[in-house]
Amino acid sequence: MNGGDLAERLQAVVTGKIGKPGTIHALEQLTGGANRSTLALEAEIGAARLPLIVQLGVETPDPVAGMTPEVAPAEQARLMITAVAAGVPAPRVRATLGPADGLGEGYITERVAGETLGPRIIRDERFARARPLMARQCGEILAAIHRIDVDRVPFLESQDAAEHVAAFRRLPERYGFRLPALELALRWATENLPKKTRHTVVHGDFRMGNLIVDEEGVRCVLDWELAHTGDPMEDLGWLCIRTWRFGGAGPVGGFGTREDLFAAYAQASGYPVDPDHVRFWEAFGNVKWALHCLRLGSRGIDNRDIERCAIGRRIEEPLWDFFSLIEDR
Repeated sequence: MNGGDLAERLQAVVTGKIGKPGTIHALEQLTGGANRSTLALEAEIGAARLPLIVQLGVETPDPVAGMTPEVAPAEQARLMITAVAAGVPAPRVRATLGPADGLGEGYITERVAGETLGPRIIRDERFARARPLMARQCGEILAAIHRIDVDRVPFLESQDAAEHVAAFRRLPERYGFRLPALELALRWATENLPKKTRHTVVHGDFRMGNLIVDEEGVRCVLDWELAHTGDPMEDLGWLCIRTWRFGGAGPVGGFGTREDLFAAYAQASGYPVDPDHVRFWEAFGNVKWALHCLRLGSRGIDNRDIERCAIGRRIEEPLWDFFSLIEDR
């Protein structure tokens, strides 16, 4: 689809679902991910220009689709609407795209000003005041996500810890990939599953890179496509893995301490945090990221995508982090 056709179809959607006259300005391609395309634009609504973000699904064959939870675009929109109603700073959905719109699956949200790039958030002076606040903010936001009524999002796949580990064990089998360190890590995860867990909505990818941050801290939580229901401590552990610290010293996203994260979560949720429970998910989070490196790298070969091939070659880094963590190094 050329730019003119895209703008024309978007204007028709905005006019019909958001407001008139719906004239499109400053249409810009932001990213072209494996599963979606992100566009920014401004739309004339009445006498004002409304900054918007458009997420469009990308139909790219994935040989391991369905092995791990993935939420379709229309259901992501429903989830974000439910999250906002529960007090979560998620994008505000203005329209969901259907077949008649001629754009494929997707949705339109209001655009939130701020930064998403981890290295900038960790290093730039602009965010110096925000960084000490963010671990506690993340704890409070995660508590709000985990309060979402599971019955209001019945389309989410349910995966307890054992099912989650089993799903990821199938990935290297599907690719016919064997690496002794990876096999040992998966065995460790199977043998060290948390015993007592709650079952809540889980964001599934709550980390630096999926947070919009400004000078006051976290403004918005993005990328809900890996959401599911399961053990809420999964989200806390994933936020802590070294990959998402971008060189920052703090174990929580490179900016904060586990103590601040856990204390804020406990206060906001009413549930105390067992550090060993989160430690399991932080350790297994490294294993998951190693497997995502395998998955992305393999797709890079199929699509001749150099960037994804480069991600694939980093599989040993999170495995090193995994062994360092379980050995208290």
